[in-house]
Amino acid sequence: VQLQASGGGLVQPGGSLRLSCAAFGFTLDDYAVGWFRQAPGKERERVSCISRVDGSLHYSDSVKGRFTISRDDAKNALYLQMSSLKREDTATYYCAAGPLCNLLGITGQGTLVTVSS
Repeated sequence: VQLQASGGGLVQPGGSLRLSCAAFGFTLDDYAVGWFRQAPGKERERVSCISRVDGSLHYSDSVKGRFTISRDDAKNALYLQMSSLKREDTATYYCAAGPLCNLLGITGQGTLVTVSS
């Protein structure tokens, strides 16, 4: 049971990037799913989540209006579309799953996003 994030890279401020997450060994549509990020020297931050209860979408204030989370249950995949990227978005991004948005305990290898000119 694991998750694999991909799609990170170097992007200029104001640019866009789409992260993908593949699940192995379990079905994502049975869980709440979301994205965390962690920058060097900073605490891990949950940036977005899709509730298993009602499918509602949740975003941290730091990314609201710029990031969009989505899922494709047919592909057993999760995505994070990031737009209007800022230098402070630089971090390693991890996808995660769990019974609730505040209990996303299944995670895996992250993908590094660097926003720099």
